[in-house]
Amino acid sequence: MSGDYEVGRRRALQLFGLSAGASAAAMVAADPVLGATLGYDERTGFTPATYRAPAEPARDSAAKQTALRWIGGNAATLTGLSDQIWQHAEVSLREWRSSEATAALLRSHGFNIQWGAAGFPAAFVATFGSGGPVLGFNAEYDALPGLSQKRAATTHDPLIYNYDAYGPTYGPGHGDAHNALGAGSVGAAIAVSKAIRAQGLAATVKVYGSTGEEQLVGKSYAVKAGVYAGLDAYLDWHPFANTLATWNTTSALASATFTFLGAAGHGGSPLGNKSGLDGALLMATMSEFLREKNVAASGRFHYAIINGGGAPNVTPDMCSIWFFIREGSPARVKVLYDKIVECAKAAAQASQTRLTYRYNAGTWNGLGNRAGAELANANMQLIGPPVFTAADQQLAKGLQKSLGKPEVGLPTTLVPLTPPPPTFLGGPSTDSADVSWQVPTVNVLVTTFPPGVPHHNWAVTAGAATNIAHQALLSAARYLSATAVDLITQPEQLDAMKEEFRSRTAGVQWQSMIPDGSQPPIYEPPADFLARTGQTWPPAGVTWPVPQVIATEQLGTTGPDLAPQS
Repeated sequence: MSGDYEVGRRRALQLFGLSAGASAAAMVAADPVLGATLGYDERTGFTPATYRAPAEPARDSAAKQTALRWIGGNAATLTGLSDQIWQHAEVSLREWRSSEATAALLRSHGFNIQWGAAGFPAAFVATFGSGGPVLGFNAEYDALPGLSQKRAATTHDPLIYNYDAYGPTYGPGHGDAHNALGAGSVGAAIAVSKAIRAQGLAATVKVYGSTGEEQLVGKSYAVKAGVYAGLDAYLDWHPFANTLATWNTTSALASATFTFLGAAGHGGSPLGNKSGLDGALLMATMSEFLREKNVAASGRFHYAIINGGGAPNVTPDMCSIWFFIREGSPARVKVLYDKIVECAKAAAQASQTRLTYRYNAGTWNGLGNRAGAELANANMQLIGPPVFTAADQQLAKGLQKSLGKPEVGLPTTLVPLTPPPPTFLGGPSTDSADVSWQVPTVNVLVTTFPPGVPHHNWAVTAGAATNIAHQALLSAARYLSATAVDLITQPEQLDAMKEEFRSRTAGVQWQSMIPDGSQPPIYEPPADFLARTGQTWPPAGVTWPVPQVIATEQLGTTGPDLAPQS
């Protein structure tokens, strides 16, 4: 607690827009959610400078060895599932084949499948066992638009290239390696089920097939609907550039789409036309002026124009711009979101268009759990890091070279467990964060792509169906299954996670960021998918077809009426 920590704390307060003289207690009182994440570990005496991770939580057992042997003996099955999902490359909320393949493997190992979780056709809950602690695993399988890439190609070479004479595009690809994520979690869950059966353990395993994570939709609506109720612990992992357990936080996020409606006309004689594109561009420009004076270092916002028109000679009468707004807590997100909305309103007025906007989804910042991270870390130390071949290292260096990054290859060691830093500077978000406020959560990151390669890049797609990703998902399956077995066979470890969860969340009442009555973004699946999964359309509570958004605006005036000339 010496000078270095105090400097860090003062800097953190400044970054959050508070005075350097403000107390940590004042910060927590102003935003208790930050107190449960950013401030909790410092208050309880765990700082990066003094922390030493314990080694004793993990224990070898016959059940654990059963789980690990199953993973080793079924590696080809798990990597095959990952490669199959990589090939499908289905984007968020439309992962029909990917979800089916994932559920089919679970069903073949005795899991009961319930489709349509929270009304999403590509979401499911798979359950094995009964009684005992209820442990949940996260399986995601959505790809990202525009990130298609050929397997193991070290230069940008899309597998799917959509030719258009005026604007070509790339197909979707697994630029966040969710194909490996889902397969690794499924492997862990099945391995635990084998240990339960072989050793006669009392426990329940659930796998949550989660749709639309890249849009922060699936779990945020599912948690609100109570899909994750009743869990004792939740185990999650994500592809990363290094391998470590963590109890750090993530950014809270709001997703919203703003649509500007005008009046179409000829681009060559535009007087009186009203451009939806003008509205979207003005909104984007106005929002940029927020960055210097209205966005703390922990804040982010970014956007994509969805439908900006089809040709220059047609003034587009409709244009949508999709925003992600991130901050350190839900309350801080709302402050920034409200400012973005004001930019949209001003842009509509300036462009003489009509504004409609929709709140798509929202998720809290993640709530870490030190006890869970320590148990996972101890198991990771026993199992060891992923083992990569010389060919893997060569591929990694080739990808790094293409992106202009140091050609250091893949890490071969585990990153030591360390407390979260006292300063949160923002970053990615996940809809697993909402789950973490319902149940104590274990988070593990595993090397799936080389350092220097960012998430959501074609280079991640390139390696996501190679031995690099295979070793990552198999390691993740081992880490999570070993940790889960300890939670079953050592009740005191689960009790420690629960007690920390209660302590962190004391005084915090979780409330979904999604307004009541909101209909989720949703797509109608193919009829044969519905038939195979035993679902009907539309799901309960979903209005279908969705009400249309249509521009009905009048053309603008072209000037004052002039009296007839004699």
